[in-house]
Amino acid sequence: MSSAKPYIGCKIGLISKAQNRYEGILYTIDKVNSTVVLAKVKCFGTEGRPTDRPTPPKDDIYEYITFRGSDIKDITLCEPPRSHHEGFSPIM
Repeated sequence: MSSAKPYIGCKIGLISKAQNRYEGILYTIDKVNSTVVLAKVKCFGTEGRPTDRPTPPKDDIYEYITFRGSDIKDITLCEPPRSHHEGFSPIM
């Protein structure tokens, strides 16, 4: 039985229940604790989605953010994982 997770390494878009949009690389999914961890994460804020607490976008890139499953409204695949050889240039 394979426990392969084909979306690990993919660029993911996530909207929190607070209506903030995040984009990052899917690092891990913890089914036991119901969490999703994204790496290299950018927060785009609420982008006009209806909320009592509008949030502007942030320029910071966060190394990792852990999201509880209960705080996630929507999650989408932005792009497939990159090939391990893409962008590789050996030093000669």
